[in-house]
Amino acid sequence: MTPRTTAQPQMSTEEFEELARRAPELVRLEFIQGKVQVKPVPNGNHAEIVKWLQKLCMQHRPDLWLYPEQGIAVETYRKGRARPDGVLAPDEHFAGAGEWAAPNGVLMTVEVTSRDADTNRRDRVEKPDGYAAAGIPVYLLVDREACSVTVFTEPEKGTYRSATTRPFGAVVELPEPVGFALDTEKLKEYAD
Repeated sequence: MTPRTTAQPQMSTEEFEELARRAPELVRLEFIQGKVQVKPVPNGNHAEIVKWLQKLCMQHRPDLWLYPEQGIAVETYRKGRARPDGVLAPDEHFAGAGEWAAPNGVLMTVEVTSRDADTNRRDRVEKPDGYAAAGIPVYLLVDREACSVTVFTEPEKGTYRSATTRPFGAVVELPEPVGFALDTEKLKEYAD
């Protein structure tokens, strides 16, 4: 049997969207590189990290909002669907957009790793490629397992040309169009 890829997706985007609508609240579904993926429901520390980032984004960029769990269409020709832990975009950017919004105008996506077997493939490999292919300028990965933060930038031809990793506790620059620094000391409290 031939493995399924983006050239041979498991199902159509429309079929995936119907499946995602009917999924139980215990899971979040995504459609990345032609495959349905299950994203676990976040735990308390995961939620605290997203809340912490929301506060910082509001303080530094009150014209923007970090939308938690906003579905976006990613990958070439809108064949993918991702639900990042956070999507930084102008305030009211997604008004009327529906469940799977176009990535146009998104300045940054955020993923916070979970304790599951697929986190390496999903958050560290496939998501950066999907977000880069969608032209999202910045991808911020908060890696609780590695106790580090990685900032991916310069999307080009489906990949980020630059990735900078710093340990929790370091000051991390989020370049334009985000344009502020994160003091990640607080993340040490949420590493587990």
